[in-house]
Amino acid sequence: MFSVFQKMDIFQGGGSGRLALTAYMNQHVFPLLRRTYGEDVRKALLVAASEQVYLLGWMAFDSGEQGTAQRYLIQALRLAEESEDAPLGAHVLAGMADQATLLGHPGEGRRLAQAGRQGLRKSHSDACLADLWTLEARALAVLGEQRAAAHALHEAQTASTRIDLATEPEWAKFIDPAYLGGEWANAFRDLGQPALAEENAQRSIAHSRKQNRARRGAMSHASVTVSHLQRRNLEAAHAAAVRTLDLTRRVKSSRCVEAVQDLQKRMVPFGKDPLVADFNERVRSVLTAP
Repeated sequence: MFSVFQKMDIFQGGGSGRLALTAYMNQHVFPLLRRTYGEDVRKALLVAASEQVYLLGWMAFDSGEQGTAQRYLIQALRLAEESEDAPLGAHVLAGMADQATLLGHPGEGRRLAQAGRQGLRKSHSDACLADLWTLEARALAVLGEQRAAAHALHEAQTASTRIDLATEPEWAKFIDPAYLGGEWANAFRDLGQPALAEENAQRSIAHSRKQNRARRGAMSHASVTVSHLQRRNLEAAHAAAVRTLDLTRRVKSSRCVEAVQDLQKRMVPFGKDPLVADFNERVRSVLTAP
């Protein structure tokens, strides 16, 4: 069931399956936790519950309900700790790091990512390690710490070469070239390195297109748009921004909507250029549609 709901999130956005997952948890999962079992069964249930509570938090995060997301993530971390599943706990800390950085607290995001890596010292998950280094790089890029961010990106890329998703837990399946390339692109974007940002974003877009992952594709097209704006190429930026908007229409994700709105703000310095006006009109027609 976790796999089913995670795929709904990945392909349709956090707003698509969250109510169904909440009902499933309340009706089937949480009641199981109130019963008494042997130690092996108890820990297995705790792991399953932590995975799904984390996913609830992530769906809330993607829907823009940050307080709700934080409560779910804290609950997921407690369940993971009780289950003694170190990689799962590190994965939850990665989600918390991502949220902290995107909410404007990159220092906290860095600390949480580092805490996750510490939790992996006596266990193993190359996918989770690559994710944690990636999220630390994202936080460092926002903080403007160029050298430390470059080191974190190098470590993330090194860890990514060892990933074998066939041996990873189900929750790690999304940590693939589409996801990692998109996040590395965001880090390079924030470091003011548009060429590297575009290179990694295009790699993410290629993988996202093969998988039909509209949300990831939208966010990576947004990174391409910014890379063109940073190089003052408005025509190319407009084309990428329109593609971002088209993909955003296909998912229920406030993060995609926020990415589109961020592009509008970044286009302000170009004044009343017809391409800017055209994009703003497209945004109005899409985001205000019933």
